[in-house]
Parts: sequence; structure tokens; C-alpha cells
Amino acid sequence: MSRTLVLWLPPVAALGEEGAPHPAWLRIDDGVIVDSGQDDGWVGAWEKPEDDDADDRLVALAPAADVPLRWLHYPDAAPAQAAAAARIDVLKDSLGDAASLHVVTGQPASEGQAVPVAVTTHAAMAAWTDWLKARDLAPVAVIPAAAAVPPPEPDMLWTAEVGGEQIVRSADRAYRSDPELDALIAGSHDIAPLDPDKMREALLLTLAAPPLDLLSGGWKPKRSWAVDPALLRIAKYLLIALVVLSLLIPVVHAVRLVSDTGRADEAVVAMAKKGGVTASDAAAAEAELDRRLAAAGGGPLAFSVPASALYDAMSDAPGVSLKTLSHRTDGTLTTTLAAPRVEDINQVLLALQARGYRITAQPMAGSDGQQMANITIRAVP
Repeated sequence: MSRTLVLWLPPVAALGEEGAPHPAWLRIDDGVIVDSGQDDGWVGAWEKPEDDDADDRLVALAPAADVPLRWLHYPDAAPAQAAAAARIDVLKDSLGDAASLHVVTGQPASEGQAVPVAVTTHAAMAAWTDWLKARDLAPVAVIPAAAAVPPPEPDMLWTAEVGGEQIVRSADRAYRSDPELDALIAGSHDIAPLDPDKMREALLLTLAAPPLDLLSGGWKPKRSWAVDPALLRIAKYLLIALVVLSLLIPVVHAVRLVSDTGRADEAVVAMAKKGGVTASDAAAAEAELDRRLAAAGGGPLAFSVPASALYDAMSDAPGVSLKTLSHRTDGTLTTTLAAPRVEDINQVLLALQARGYRITAQPMAGSDGQQMANITIRAVP
């Protein structure tokens, strides 16, 4: 359901006066005027409905006495250019300090259409804003009331009552009626009253598609962010779920690791059993297999283990060469290294010691002038 409350703002001259008349108002539901008045009945008309899905709008209409309108034509200008030119021309023709004026231009839908221009003062805008804030009202738009009066027939002027205010509309102007000036302004043109039904239809069209809005420029409301309680609750639940999930991930990984470790231990025990080794767990089975491999000259005491460490250490010392190499069943590797300098051999020995091997070295001089050393390397760190 779409609901709109239309509230006419009091003239600036009447603000603060005692006994000032109540503003006129309309209540529109789904495009139909269902209630109206010129009293404080708009307060009850604006009570929030129980239906949370209702689309509620408050639109304020500024009196023509404070916001007259003009329509300017720029046949050869694009809509945006026409709006900019209209603003400049109206400021030139206006009396008073330009800084004190609030000029708002509409933008025509297509090239060649007239540009509506509203002129008021910043003082009037401040007075209306304070009046609305004092009543805790925040309109979505402030439309000049004169903008609702449609253009008259050629060579005629309309006069229409809008919110208790008599407005005169010519082809290019709309302003508050003054009995002493209307005939002078009309000249040879006739002034005719506008049919109330046509005025009502024009008002509804203006509210549906406002030609201009005084809440623009420096008076455009700053956007305020409101937190929806329902969204806040959803965000809280999502945060709780995220925390729970973050805690569950390492727990699941730990459970899987324990499960995989258990299956691997069972596989080790089963493989050891096939090899004739009976053990209660994987550690005992591995120890027994190492013992048997050591007795046979294999396992960690095999030739490949210390030999691999020796070759890795020599790769960082290009000047060192291998003269002899032998291996005993207890895992000891015996080798003779030769190098131009003792420091090169020491580099290999230090690298082996850094890997945790036990080293013994006996230096000697070679027949070709190179430095040599007989070295033993324990296979088990």
C-alpha cells in the first residue's frame, strides 16, 4: 500500500504568529485522496500503520507567496544546458543579493521544452526546515505549490485555490494572486477559474512526478544510515556460525590426523607381522626392523645414508675431490678427501657435523702437493 501525506508549509510571514491558521493537508492512499483538511488532523492521518510493508511518504508544498515560479524557453539548447542557462538568467533578473537566494531549476524531458525555475530565499528554507524539525517531520520533497497549477489555454490565465492559497498561472509564470495586480498583469487576457477536478488531477500528477524539488543544493538532506534490527540479528547469527566453524575446522583436522595416524600405525604393525616381527605398536615394530636391518648391514646403517650426506657436503665445496671410499657393516663410512687447501676439507667436515654426524679426520700431505685427510663418518647421528 502506498500512502502519501501532503502538507502545505505556512507562509514565512505567518511563522511564529499567534493564532496563525493551521496548514492545509491531504492524505493520499494508492493515488486516491481519502482525507483532507486545514487543521491539526494531519497528525492522526500520519500515524504509522500496522502494516510494515506500507510505502509512506511525506511531501511538503511551499506557498506561492514565498516561492513564485517562472518557465523559460531555450528552443535550441539541450535539457541540461537549458536548465543551467535558466538559473543564470533568473539570478540576473532577481532583486537582492544573489547569495541569499535559493534558485532551483527543473530539467525538461526533451529539447525545446520550458524550464521551470523556483526562486525563494535561504532564510525561508531555514524557517521551514526548523518548523518541520520541531514536529519531527522529514519530507521526501518540498515542491512549490505553484508548480501544481497546469498551464492555461492560449491567451488566458488560470486562477486556482491550492491549499487555501489563490494562485494565478500564466503561460510562463505562477504566483500568489493579488486582486489589485492581477488585472494589470493579465492585460487583455482573460482570467478564468480552473475547474477543481482538473486542479485535483494536476496536483496528483505533480506529486507523482515533481517537476522540481526545493530540497536540493545545500538544502539536500544528508543521507542517514539506519541499522535494520532484523539484519543485525542475522549478522549476529552469521558471526556466531563463523566462530563455531572456525573452531570446528582445527578440531576436525585433529580428529582426521589422529584417525589417519592410527590407520598408518596399524598398517606398519601389519607389514611387520608379515615380515615375521611381532610388535604391540608401530614404534616397537620400527625399532625391531631397524635392529634386524642393522644386523644385516641395511636400514639407517646402510651405505646410502652417510654417502648421501657426504656428497651433499661436497657439493658446496667444488675444490674437494674423493680419493677413496669404503663402508663397514656397523654403518661407518671411511673416505679419503683431497683439496688444494685444508680449509676446503674443513668446510666439508663442518657441513657433515652440522647434519649431526660424528666425524674423525687425520690430515696428511699428498704426493702432488694437495692437502688430504683420512675421514671416518658414523652413519647414525
